[in-house]
Amino acid sequence: MTLTLPLDDEAATVALAAKLAKRARPGDAILLEGPLGAGKSALARAFLRAACGDPGLEVPSPTFTLVQSYDLPAGPAFHFDLWRLDGPAGLDELGWEEAREGICLIEWPDRLGALRPADALAITLAPGATEFSRVATLTGWDGRLEGLAA
Repeated sequence: MTLTLPLDDEAATVALAAKLAKRARPGDAILLEGPLGAGKSALARAFLRAACGDPGLEVPSPTFTLVQSYDLPAGPAFHFDLWRLDGPAGLDELGWEEAREGICLIEWPDRLGALRPADALAITLAPGATEFSRVATLTGWDGRLEGLAA
C-alpha cells in the first residue's frame, strides 16, 4: 500500500507521527527517507514522544552517536541515523540484531543494503509548496495504514 499525505506544517507532522506510534509494534522498522532538511528527525522525534506519552521527552539527534535507545511502554525503540556509515558493515557494532526486536526508526536507510527489512514502513519526506510544508509518501505496512489520512 502506498499513501501520500500533505503535511501543511510541523503540527501535521506531529499528528502523523502520533498515529504511526499507535500502530507500531515490536519488530517494526520505519525507514525515514528524503533529502537533508526534509523533516526525518522531526518525524522521529515526534514519534518517540508520542510513543512514550511524554511530549517533553529529550530526543537528541543520533547524528554523531549513530543510535539512541528508548524504553517505551510497548518495549524498546531505537533511533538510527546512518548518514555517516558507508554501508551495513558497521551495524553489528551498533547492536542492529538486538535492536530489530524493538521498534527501529532509521534515517538514511539506503546504508542498510541487504539488511533493509522487507516488511518495513518506508516514509519518504519531500519539501512541500511552502517553507514549513512537506509531502509524506508511506509505503508498506499493508492493512495497517487504513484510516491514517483521516
